[in-house]
Amino acid sequence: MFRLALTAAALALPFCAAIAGPSVPAPMAEGPALTEAIRIADTDLFGLFFIGCNPEKLRPMVSSSLEFYHDKAGLVATSGTQFIAEYAKNCEARKAPDAWRSRRVLVTESLHVDPVPDFGAMEVGEHLFYERQGDGPEKLVGRAGFAMVWQWNGGAWKLHRVLSFGHKPVD
Repeated sequence: MFRLALTAAALALPFCAAIAGPSVPAPMAEGPALTEAIRIADTDLFGLFFIGCNPEKLRPMVSSSLEFYHDKAGLVATSGTQFIAEYAKNCEARKAPDAWRSRRVLVTESLHVDPVPDFGAMEVGEHLFYERQGDGPEKLVGRAGFAMVWQWNGGAWKLHRVLSFGHKPVD
C-alpha cells in the first residue's frame, strides 16, 4: 500500500508542478557560457533592430529603464518605451522603396563579457555597419565601439544601458 501511494505521488509531481506555474528562473550563466549567452542576446537584438521590423518582439528584449548614449546622436533613449517608439518609426521609414537600410555585425574577436553580480553582465566590443539604398548594393560604411549592460530578468536578458562610441568611416 505504501509503495502504491509513493508511486502515485511520484507520478503526480510533474502534473502538480505544471499546475503550480513556472518554476524559479534558471540561474545566470557563468564563464564561457555567459559570453555565449550575451553574444546570442546581442545578435538577436541587433538582427531584429536593423533587419527585422517588429516592435512587439523587440519590447521584451529591452529594459523599461533603458538608456542609450551615442557619440554622434547624443542621448538616444531614456526608456524602453521611447526606444521602441523610435524603432517603430524607423521601421515605417524603411518600407519606402528607396530607403536606406543598415546592417550591424559584431566583430566577434573583439567581444568581452564580464558578469555584474546580482544584476547581469557587461559587454564590450566593436561592430561594423553596412548600408544600402533600396535594393542597391550593400557597402561597409563604418566601425564603432560599444559597451552595454544586460540585465538578467526572469530568466531572460534585457538590454539596460548602451554606450555607442568612436564611430568612424571605413576606408
